[in-house]
Amino acid sequence: MSNSIRIFPGICVALFCGAASLLLHSLLIRIVGIGILLLTCLSVTIAEGDPVLVGAGDIAECWGGLINWPGGAKATAALLDHIQGTVFTTGDNAYRKGTAEEFRNCYEPTWGRHKARTHPTLGNHDYDSAKGAPYYTYFGPSAGTPGQGYYSYELGTWHIVALNSNLTDEAWPEQERWLRADLAAHRTRCTLAYWHHPVFSSGRHGDGHRMRTIWPILYEFGVDVVVNGHDHDYERFALQNPNGEAEAEHGIREFVVGTGGAGLDKFQTIRANSEARNSTTWGVLKLTLHATSYDWEFIPVAGDTFHDAGSAACVP
Repeated sequence: MSNSIRIFPGICVALFCGAASLLLHSLLIRIVGIGILLLTCLSVTIAEGDPVLVGAGDIAECWGGLINWPGGAKATAALLDHIQGTVFTTGDNAYRKGTAEEFRNCYEPTWGRHKARTHPTLGNHDYDSAKGAPYYTYFGPSAGTPGQGYYSYELGTWHIVALNSNLTDEAWPEQERWLRADLAAHRTRCTLAYWHHPVFSSGRHGDGHRMRTIWPILYEFGVDVVVNGHDHDYERFALQNPNGEAEAEHGIREFVVGTGGAGLDKFQTIRANSEARNSTTWGVLKLTLHATSYDWEFIPVAGDTFHDAGSAACVP
């Protein structure tokens, strides 16, 4: 009698199919696992990216009962919809008088949807209504102490200072004392300050005197970037000292970004050290804040093409 084992074809097929199914299942689990790992790594990379500070000034303008005519604030708010990060404003948030009605009807339908991530500053038009009372009510604690309007916060490794260029002469010394104490207590490698009225500008209002005494303090403490509004245009300056002289090693770079949506104005006398400018395009300034440097990018509203971008190291 033969001791050979008979193998039936049906059993072989079943065994082969079962093994193949197990192998395929194991392979799918590994592929899915690798995919989840890659997505997790990507998510961590995005979450741990360097912070972004984005915004502009001179924003929501209403005329004759028309909301945001001719639509500048709507267009710049649409840019913010697609840019993650912290939003800043450099004043004149709601025209013409910064009333509660104008904040409700002009600012709220546009930039208002980003209020939860906004750190604002006052402009002279905001100040026209009870020295900014509707502004403080609208923004709440994010606007700083009512009546003062200056404050600071941290963004990544950067120290950010928001100042008030509308204070009375009597209140001015207190802001300067606060600024010195704040900068002394936050000696970070990189620092940025923003407010409404620029010290240097080629725009309609020209160079301003309101913050002249502030620049030497910022310079003394090695502040890297200043961002302003007031003139309805975009302008970028080379590094400068408080006298407006080019100083590549320790100077401060100033941006004027009055392009948030209000009517734009033509340039007047072009100031020394003005490196880039445009007076026909609404848009926002996006600043990516690295540990020892920063990138800037002016992003125009849909349909416009002006663009300005670059990178620089912080003051050593």
